[in-house]
Amino acid sequence: MASEGIVFSQLEAQPLSQPWPGVEAAWRHVRNVPSTAAVDPEGTSRQWHYLDNESDVLATGLVPRGTLLCVHGNPTWSYLWRTLLAEATSPETLATGGPWRVIAVDQLDMGFSERTGTFRRLEDRITDLSDFTADLGLSGPIISVGHDWGGIISLGWATRHKDQLAAVVLTNTAVHPAGFSLPPALQLALHPAVHKWGTTTSSAFLRVTHNLAQPALADEVRDAFMAPYRSVARRAGVGNFVADIPATPSHPSWAALDAVSTSISSLDVPALLLWGPKDPVFSDRYLRDLLTRLPQAQVHRFEGASHLVQEDRDIATPAFAWLAQAVAEPVAPVSTSSTLAATDATDYMPMLAELDSRSTDTTTAVVDMLPGGATRALTWAQLFRDVNDLAAGLRELGVKPGNRVNLLVPPGINLTTLIYACLRLGAVIVVADAGLGTKGLSRAIKGAGPDFLIGIERGLAGARLYNWPGIRIAAEDFTGSTAAVKKALFNVAATVPQLMANGRVTRLAGYPTAFAVPEPDADAAVLFTSGSTGPAKGVVYTHRRLAAMRDTLKATYRLEAGTALVAGFAPFALLGPALGATTVTPDMDVTAPRTLSAKALAEAAAAIDATVVFASPAALVNVVATAAELSPELKKVMAGVELLLSAGAPLGHTLLTQVQELAANAELHTPYGMTEALPITDIDLPGILAAGVGNGVCVGTAVAGATVSIAPITGEGLVLESTTAANVTGEILVSAPHVKERYDRLWITEQHSVSIPGWHRTGDVGHLDSEGRLWVEGRMEHILTTAAGVKTPVAPEQAIERVAEVSRAAVVGVGPMGTQAAVAIVETNPAVKRPGLASAPLAAAVREASLSVGLPLAAVITIDAMPTDVRHNSKMDRAKLSRWAARMLAGEKAGQP
Repeated sequence: MASEGIVFSQLEAQPLSQPWPGVEAAWRHVRNVPSTAAVDPEGTSRQWHYLDNESDVLATGLVPRGTLLCVHGNPTWSYLWRTLLAEATSPETLATGGPWRVIAVDQLDMGFSERTGTFRRLEDRITDLSDFTADLGLSGPIISVGHDWGGIISLGWATRHKDQLAAVVLTNTAVHPAGFSLPPALQLALHPAVHKWGTTTSSAFLRVTHNLAQPALADEVRDAFMAPYRSVARRAGVGNFVADIPATPSHPSWAALDAVSTSISSLDVPALLLWGPKDPVFSDRYLRDLLTRLPQAQVHRFEGASHLVQEDRDIATPAFAWLAQAVAEPVAPVSTSSTLAATDATDYMPMLAELDSRSTDTTTAVVDMLPGGATRALTWAQLFRDVNDLAAGLRELGVKPGNRVNLLVPPGINLTTLIYACLRLGAVIVVADAGLGTKGLSRAIKGAGPDFLIGIERGLAGARLYNWPGIRIAAEDFTGSTAAVKKALFNVAATVPQLMANGRVTRLAGYPTAFAVPEPDADAAVLFTSGSTGPAKGVVYTHRRLAAMRDTLKATYRLEAGTALVAGFAPFALLGPALGATTVTPDMDVTAPRTLSAKALAEAAAAIDATVVFASPAALVNVVATAAELSPELKKVMAGVELLLSAGAPLGHTLLTQVQELAANAELHTPYGMTEALPITDIDLPGILAAGVGNGVCVGTAVAGATVSIAPITGEGLVLESTTAANVTGEILVSAPHVKERYDRLWITEQHSVSIPGWHRTGDVGHLDSEGRLWVEGRMEHILTTAAGVKTPVAPEQAIERVAEVSRAAVVGVGPMGTQAAVAIVETNPAVKRPGLASAPLAAAVREASLSVGLPLAAVITIDAMPTDVRHNSKMDRAKLSRWAARMLAGEKAGQP
């Protein structure tokens, strides 16, 4: 032992028999390890403290399937990995291929390992870890696990032990700062005026790190993290660790960092990245960088989690579930592409096939409604030309197949051209509704991590203000005296008109062979859900699955080439040209569907002699409310519509009957579906009337190519199998060629969605009736678990909405699971001025209505307006209402839900 070293036994603050919360005494070990680090004299040994669950593994009587080698960062210690140590031999893990041995080290100068009295740089720490594993006699398979700066050290070890390496697991970390400035927190920690005081003299760096936990750490856990660093002497390694951050190429550790970050691309093993997006240090930009180096990695972003993601969320359960697939029993990862119906390769027709076939067609393809009633239109030939020119211009700028391109452009000609130019290139379009709001939109864009961002001025302003990723392209040219200022302010690399002009000039002869045709199973789009049931999720579609969606709509609704479509629902702007349909978007705020008026809808229909209209339920409510504005000519236009579609939320027959009066000759259909699969089933107005009143909303039968089934809910919970038996309530399952490929960077969510083999779990609750029709009864998270059993909310809501004073109702559960009380929350007509308990007469009428379908109510609350989703303004947030009702009934100040 070198004389300057301070060993574990001299500094241990508490004996080995007294572990911290979550740590078993048997896990704690110390070991003297010969050092080969250049910083140590020859013959030096260093004392390591580490946690090892080997005794737990031996107690199972089973051979471990592999060893997790866990490396902490700064200023944590092996305590960070205690949940992995505990879960590695749990019954759940044993059932999926365990046990696993887990070894979590305290790096030298950190935790309860020796204080060496030396400044150990990155190269030394990688060597230290190799010395430790060699002395312990570890052999493969080994899973390298790292967090924070322990990530680069663990990866450095991995690149030097490829023969032992089986997989890589990383939580918030970084492998190279190239192209990035250091995060402000680290800049401050490195500042000469702050560094020593902040990291060593005081415990400020530790306390700031611990305060990043979301939610806050329990006092005993915070104390455990502080335990090894109670004195200035014990914090020297914390300060040195910060000082060793290689921010510039002149730093002594830059070469080692560069070598590791380059070498990890050669790690041909499975990888899992578990990430806290709220981390102010290792933000999503480092995740995106890691994905360029480990493109095989599976990712799960825990929305709301921060730097200490292990403390904020359960990472152990998904980590071992992933290892069971990736290492213990190597198989292809479970995904919708392998478990759900897919189109036969011989049936695949690319999304651009219809556009290509009409390259010389001079009839109208797309129309924009302009202020004042004017229009702008492109023929099919012009659209074909502009798509190809823009694709060539984007390629010249550097957009490559597989690059993600975020489109912050409202529906219309510009968006249509951009979408099909990206599809032509093989770039992946990223589309999130501006209606998600600034916070939701920002979360979606950062989560998707686009390489390029194309936006109108408002979108570019948001990109600058919120630091959204991607090379920025303006959707329109800047004009006037402020053009140069705006271009610089928004850091714009090019504008769409410039790119289109460049593409036109440089267009290669012999097109369309100038562009490689994207592979059918390559990613084509990331579309975001409405955010009505939590943070909006990115849904990945391949070219094949997008084409299958087009084909399903075409077959279900006979949408032949030549159809004239009013797209009052933004996603249908994407499909119009692929269907061969002339498409127009009405004059409306697409972020607020209820702004669509009858006049705007009819004027859009008149512009193309529309035969088909698609609008959301909220839009149709306003269309009916403003029908008196229609002139006789516009009424005739509406009478010419042959098919009207509305999806996104249930539609009652009363509203549909009113719509029928406006579009007297139209078939009225309400397809049921979601961002992950649209459509799934379909029903028309006569079908709704024939179905009558039942438990839920009747959404009809499966569309072409789709199959629907039910996973039953029993008193014990959900049965993870499918049934088509009549009148069995459970989670709705679907299999179809047009179901999403996967959730984007949400590995855990994806595994849940395909956990019933062969099916996509929708999260909706319902049943099939004796005629094979599907009835939707709500969402899985909205079911009520009462003392009388599981109840679903839609049937009582429908009954309550038949009460004269009620315009809309939500039924929610309040109280502990299993003994929840049912509470009705109602909007009234006229609306109440402030929320509160309903009047006695109204409460009595509502109670009677709910009891008529078998659900007694504990309370009735009136509200001025329901919280609804941003896309459709129709889906009620019952979870939020439940929490709000609980506060109100408890006498707390509830405010607005």
